[in-house]
Amino acid sequence: MTNRDFIIAILITFMWGVNFSFIKLGLTSLDPFMLAGLRFFLCAIPLVFFIKKPDVKFIYIVSYGLFFGVGLWGILYVGMHFGISAGVASIVLQLGVFFTVILSYIILKEKIDIYNKIGFVLALSGILLVFLVTDGTVTILGMMFVILSAVSWAILNIIIKKANTKDVFSFLIWSTLFPPIPLFLLAYFMQGDIVFINFFDNIDTNAMISIVFQVYPTTILGYWVWNSLLTKYPVSVVSPLSLLIPIFGLLGSFVLFNEEIGIYKIIASLIILLGLVINTFGNRMFIAKV
Repeated sequence: MTNRDFIIAILITFMWGVNFSFIKLGLTSLDPFMLAGLRFFLCAIPLVFFIKKPDVKFIYIVSYGLFFGVGLWGILYVGMHFGISAGVASIVLQLGVFFTVILSYIILKEKIDIYNKIGFVLALSGILLVFLVTDGTVTILGMMFVILSAVSWAILNIIIKKANTKDVFSFLIWSTLFPPIPLFLLAYFMQGDIVFINFFDNIDTNAMISIVFQVYPTTILGYWVWNSLLTKYPVSVVSPLSLLIPIFGLLGSFVLFNEEIGIYKIIASLIILLGLVINTFGNRMFIAKV
């Protein structure tokens, strides 16, 4: 990966890390499925009317949209709704990195070298430390939902690689057409018609700030750039960079929600960062020494 692309990827992970706090902000007033549905509705409309459909099989567009909107973010919002903090959610979601590497090895036959393995073991150890947190920012039910969303994230990375589209922006926008309806239906099944009746009473300034940040910089810009990197480099090279997200996620949650950053979270973040460095630069460092 070039230095320029590496820096761009770091900026995207910073934005995604802070995004967890903006999600939490929106969940203070909106149902999780309604919040997710609005996010993807505004990603698709009105842009989809001005952008040509990408030249890929429709199954890739639909499957990416459903796993993206419902599987990843819809389920993650529910996990955060059930008590897991923004900072902790950003850490646990990184299990998707390991699921991605496993799937890319099995499905895409991508090579995993010794530095990848060492980096993954270190980073996984850091994530597992989160389970020792006892400050009230972790719930079992919340953890289960976030882990499930991590599996969806891994599947997304494989779909974008298999689709092999060059129209990355078009692919992203068209895929966001498909999550809103199932997300709104899930909101109805979980809460009844009250979520629609009280919608305009519930959508306050916090909710609007949350939605705008999630739609434009986080989703449209962030995933456009990230998916472009996935089409340019192996999944096993790009995906581990997302291990920086929990570090930025913890910082964002500390600044916006005064989330306690205890010793386990600090150690976990440092171990994750070390794993990322070894995974990304291990081979280059070794060759330099030789």
